[in-house]
Amino acid sequence: MTLIDTAPGFRDVLVALGAELGVEFPVEEMTAKLGPPLDLLLEPYLEAEAIAAAGDRFRALYPDHAITGTPAFGGAHEALAAVRRHGGRNLVVTGKYPANAQLHLDHLAFDVDHLEGWVWGVGKADVLRREGATVYVGDHVHDVEGALAAGALSVSVLTGGCTREELEAAGTHVVLDDLHAFPAWLDEHVLDLRLQELEADLRARGSVLVAYSGGADSAFLLAAAVRALGPDRVAAATGYSHSLPVSERDPAREFAESLGVEVLTPETHEMDREGYRANGADRCYFCKAELLDVLAPIAAARGLAHVATGTNADDAVAGFRPGIRAAAERGAIAPLRDAGLTKAQVRAASRRWELPTWDKPAAACLSSRIAYGVEVTPHRLGRVERAEVAVRSALADAGLVDLRVRDLGDRASVEVDVALLPLDPQVEAALLAGVRAAGFAAAEVDPRGFRSGSMNEAL
Repeated sequence: MTLIDTAPGFRDVLVALGAELGVEFPVEEMTAKLGPPLDLLLEPYLEAEAIAAAGDRFRALYPDHAITGTPAFGGAHEALAAVRRHGGRNLVVTGKYPANAQLHLDHLAFDVDHLEGWVWGVGKADVLRREGATVYVGDHVHDVEGALAAGALSVSVLTGGCTREELEAAGTHVVLDDLHAFPAWLDEHVLDLRLQELEADLRARGSVLVAYSGGADSAFLLAAAVRALGPDRVAAATGYSHSLPVSERDPAREFAESLGVEVLTPETHEMDREGYRANGADRCYFCKAELLDVLAPIAAARGLAHVATGTNADDAVAGFRPGIRAAAERGAIAPLRDAGLTKAQVRAASRRWELPTWDKPAAACLSSRIAYGVEVTPHRLGRVERAEVAVRSALADAGLVDLRVRDLGDRASVEVDVALLPLDPQVEAALLAGVRAAGFAAAEVDPRGFRSGSMNEAL
């Protein structure tokens, strides 16, 4: 990456070197297009036999004259953080003397995994290939040469001496004004790669039955499957039971039908499973097991090769997902997870595709509202659903997005968006009255606000 504005420090070192050698270097001209090796910059102004010694002296003077006065380019730290956020490694491949380059990295606290110095132009390609770099950011046409020779994507910024026209003529793939633009570009680039991987995976599957709840993840997976395979080789199956809010059913079916796929609504009977009713920490295992045990025969009967769930990459590393284990044991596939798509990327791609579910709030099954160890019953699920309808009605004009009514056994805890807290006392009183009318003897608003998976905090 092109991380620092080398010119000010470089000029200071040239002035100091020139004073020692009795040479007045044209420093502005020499630093107008930094990038080439030092020997080439000195060549027009020194005798050939003096260049090597002058280069050594330049490098010796460099720490005292160029480190503290050399600033980071705007957006440099954010660019490195963006790479890290996507699970990448940060490499610095530079023509600078390695020890001096390291001083810059240390002084400016750059988050870098590997530094390689004294490489130039196409010579950078060997390093980029060895380190597995897929993107190389530079500001010089010779940086473009190195990236192209390595088979990496060349991203150029206009903070060096080369113009957009020069960089494009050299074959760069992308030109950005500066590093401030890099994180947003990287977000889109990574999303493009993961969507391509998702499409390739789905095409290779041949046909799928999507375990479809109507939420943002499964809706996106259904849309992606239709794009990759066509509606005739995709079906959507929504398990109907006491755990699925009635309010979710019609919107889910309408969205799936808009994609032209067959919509199946088999009944699931997780309540018949003792482990589900007992509501231990592994409750989701029994729920997912029931769903997959129902859907697998349906997929087979329709000649669909796989049952696919909407598990995303965030779910896979969340640390507590017994439902994922149940699905894996039954051979279900998770294309979003396998493509590395996070929840944020699912929403970003859904918005790109203009899916109405792109900003749909998280809506876990009703049983997730019941405290672990409190038996799951149709009565408890029903009163939670009625209570959430009452809360949403009370806050209809407040911009409510996320909501949970938690059944704690002897009382209800209401979680709403933290931005809405504290609630107006009259609004809160009406809200809690609606929750009690739904069947709870007592209720309170959680001052910490909505937290997805907050029931897991007690585990």
